[in-house]
Amino acid sequence: MRLVPLFVAAAVTSMPVAAEAGVFKLFAEAEGGGVFGKRLAGDAANSSAAFFEKAPHGAYGASIGAQFLFLDAVIQHHQFTNGSRLATWTQFGAGMRFEVEIGSATKEERKAGKGGYAEIATNLFFGIGTGQQVMPPLSNDELTDKGFLIEGRFGFGTHLSKIFDLGVVVPVSWGYFIKNGSGAVANDVSTHYQSVQAEALLVLRGNIRFF
Repeated sequence: MRLVPLFVAAAVTSMPVAAEAGVFKLFAEAEGGGVFGKRLAGDAANSSAAFFEKAPHGAYGASIGAQFLFLDAVIQHHQFTNGSRLATWTQFGAGMRFEVEIGSATKEERKAGKGGYAEIATNLFFGIGTGQQVMPPLSNDELTDKGFLIEGRFGFGTHLSKIFDLGVVVPVSWGYFIKNGSGAVANDVSTHYQSVQAEALLVLRGNIRFF
């Protein structure tokens, strides 16, 4: 896992295009697509209880965040459904994000905020999941899973204007999770498990750049 930040930096610096020049911005995303998960390890007692492996595969949600230079902080909420069942996952994290311009946009198009881009990011998250739809305020007994995740995110798209972007992103993460709920105790390792998960998402992002 120590190689992830080095990989991110190397991948970005090797691209033959200029990085995004913004210093500080706020952003919000509307996202929709699909999710897949696979349990890797854990006690046999919870072998069929991995959150992302058992979640419905349709995904939609939103993210909000802030970015200063290449450092970012993100809050993300996703809901997973197959039309008859719904699960939710909310995570809070921070890390690094890089964006570079790609394509053959003219200088005038770039000045107007248009043109293609590619992005790469890595974040550490703490997340909470529910196996069903819940109404706020959320109580601890409504949570089914808690976890710590390290995520790599890769994507590309187009700048529609100086404010809006449209793109595709693929977040891939590994997580250490703890089952939560009635009878579950955090220091009971039989409630712990590990899994990998990935999403493929269409993203509409709005950006407010301050300087």
